[in-house]
Amino acid sequence: MERHVLLVEDEANIAEAIRFILSRDGWRVSHMADGAEALAQVRQSPPDLLILDHMLPGMSGLEVLAALRADPRTRALPVMMLTARGRDREAAEQAGADRFMSKPFSNAEILAEVRAMMGG
Repeated sequence: MERHVLLVEDEANIAEAIRFILSRDGWRVSHMADGAEALAQVRQSPPDLLILDHMLPGMSGLEVLAALRADPRTRALPVMMLTARGRDREAAEQAGADRFMSKPFSNAEILAEVRAMMGG
């Protein structure tokens, strides 16, 4: 069965790069750019992994993550937070992010982190 990642990123070039990397590794990648819409999508149909940008229109990544962690149905969903600001790492960890990656990152870094999160 194909693994599904939902990528929530409002910068189109970053989203396309991540989609390309993960698709080549066998993932089915869905992409959204709005936090509130992404939260509704996850609640309707949870992915195997959520990659969530910190700064999003509609609802911040931290707000989305807090809502997911407060819901028993999505509490255990693996979430990687992305941010352009390293100082946001502590906030992301406190909100319940499983992994954290600062932008810019290399293709190899994102792939290694996703594989580690999903057990290989």
